[in-house]
Amino acid sequence: MKQSIFGRVAQLAKANINDLLDRAEDPKKMLDQMVRDYSDNITEAEGAIAQTIGNLRMLEEDQKRNIGDANEWGRKALAASRKADDYRSVGNDGDAQKFDNLAKVAIQRQIAAEKLVTDAAPGLAAQNEVVDKLKGGLDSMKGKLHELTARRNELVARSRTAAAQSQVHEALKGLDAQDPTSAIGRFEERIRREEATVRGQQELASSSLDAQFAALEDLGEQTEVEARLAALKRATAPHQQIGPS
Repeated sequence: MKQSIFGRVAQLAKANINDLLDRAEDPKKMLDQMVRDYSDNITEAEGAIAQTIGNLRMLEEDQKRNIGDANEWGRKALAASRKADDYRSVGNDGDAQKFDNLAKVAIQRQIAAEKLVTDAAPGLAAQNEVVDKLKGGLDSMKGKLHELTARRNELVARSRTAAAQSQVHEALKGLDAQDPTSAIGRFEERIRREEATVRGQQELASSSLDAQFAALEDLGEQTEVEARLAALKRATAPHQQIGPS
C-alpha cells in the first residue's frame, strides 16, 4: 500500500500540466477534475504517510528499547562478573561460579538484544528513506495543486472575460444589422420631400401673382394708350366756331 501511494504521489508530482491542458478538449473541466483528483490523492497520501511515519516511530522506539536492553544486560554482566571475581578472591568458588553463571545469562541476553538492533537497522534506514521520499512527493503534489488552482482561476477569469466580450460583440453586430441611423435617414428624406413640396407651392404661388401683376401692367399700358389717343384726337380736331363768323 505504501509503495502504491508513493507511486501515485511520484506520478502526479511529475505530471506535465501544460501538456495535459494542450491536449484537453475542455481545459476548464479538465482542470476542475485534476484539482479534485489531486485533492483526493493528497488526502489519501497524507493518511498513508501519517500511518507510515507512525509505524516508523514505533520501530524506532523498539530499536531504542533494544539498544537500552543491550546496554543494560551488558552492565549486569559486568556487575555479575566482578562479583564473581570478588568471591573467587576470597576463596568462595561456589558463589563465584554462581555469579559467573549470572554473567553468562546477562551476556546471552545482551547478544540477543544487540542482534535485534542489528537486524532492525536496515529496515529502519529503508523506512526513513521511504518517509523522506513520501514527504517530498507530498510537497510536490501540494505545489502542483497550488499551480493547478491558480491556473484554473486564471482560466475561469479569462473565460468569463471572453464571454463578456462575445456578448458585447454580438450586441454590436445586432446594432449593425438594425442600424437606427438608417431610420433617421429615411425620416430626413421624407422631410426633404415635404420641404421641396412647400417650396414648389411657394414658387407656384409666386408665379401666379407675377402673372396677375403683369396683366395689370398690360391693362394700365392699354389705358394710357387709349387716353393718349383721345388726347391726340382732341388736339387735331377742327375748332368749333362760336357765334356767326
